[in-house]
Amino acid sequence: MSRRRNCDKPIECRINKILSVSPHTIPDDEIQAAAALLRAGKTVAFPTETVYGLGADASNPFAVQNIFEIKGRPNYHPLIVHIAAASQLSAWAQNIPDAAWQLAAAFWPGPLTLILQRSSQVPNEVTGGQDTVGLRVPDHPVATALLRAFGGGIAAPSANRFGQLSPTTAQHVHDKMGSKVGMILDGGPCRIGVESTIVSLMHGQAVLLRPGGLSVEAIEDTLNEKILLAQPAAFKVRASGMLDSHYAPATPIEIHPADELWHRAHQLVELGYKVAVLNLSDVNKYVDSGGITSFQLPQLADEYGRELYATLHRIDHASFDRILAEAPPTTQEWLAINDRMQRAAQGTANKNKFLS
Repeated sequence: MSRRRNCDKPIECRINKILSVSPHTIPDDEIQAAAALLRAGKTVAFPTETVYGLGADASNPFAVQNIFEIKGRPNYHPLIVHIAAASQLSAWAQNIPDAAWQLAAAFWPGPLTLILQRSSQVPNEVTGGQDTVGLRVPDHPVATALLRAFGGGIAAPSANRFGQLSPTTAQHVHDKMGSKVGMILDGGPCRIGVESTIVSLMHGQAVLLRPGGLSVEAIEDTLNEKILLAQPAAFKVRASGMLDSHYAPATPIEIHPADELWHRAHQLVELGYKVAVLNLSDVNKYVDSGGITSFQLPQLADEYGRELYATLHRIDHASFDRILAEAPPTTQEWLAINDRMQRAAQGTANKNKFLS
């Protein structure tokens, strides 16, 4: 919901506000105000088709540094630069291979980030000091309008605290970041709900760094070649979302096969825990007891991804002690979901909160 008041200085009035921007009828004054904030070195949270991003002027090192401070993100962890169109690639990258132009033509705008050799204009703050840069063209009308109005690249990781759940609504951003963000553009829930697929095209080979909203098969069909899977120990390029622990809800989460899930749930309840169960199987064949609440998630991977983060945000707000997730299928279409779930569970393990 828009929260505005009368003011002679419209930009200042909009700072720290959630502004409702319909993707169907985008008001130019709101977009221009957001673009002006970016030019002034401030941050703007905005919707993409994947998750909400925390944006700053990618060419301004001081503005980019604000992102790291707000998120609590290590400054060696690189950011993704969002651009309005593939025609802007050459401003941010050099020695661009033919494969990049192929993928851009096929999938931009869309949930694909390309890792390329950075151009001289890209600040070290964006790349974590590497000679590579991540670039993508988002597929959301609000993001498109903002990028066109701003005219440059917007560095934008997910609009959350580092390592925590990504936001898929403006309210998620407000709940976690509040007044730290200069402006929040509310363009409705994100339609994909998991982050972009990241592919490196360095050294003449396509390498998958992070599965995401675009399938590996679609990329391979376009390039007519197989994509290598990055082995973190051997692959030197750092990119967003590659840490073992990431995307973690505040509530500790465990992943179990369907035949073990409810046994574990009842075990935790007996220990006095309030348990949320993320179900893929038919919930009706199980009898919930006191202390257990079931959340039935879709059985199609794209629909599951659209609802996953929003469901985890709801659970965090409901004061559960533990989340038990039914292990998703291991087929290719579930690759991104499995990646996010495993990293979230690793966050729990790192906190030493698993019960024996």
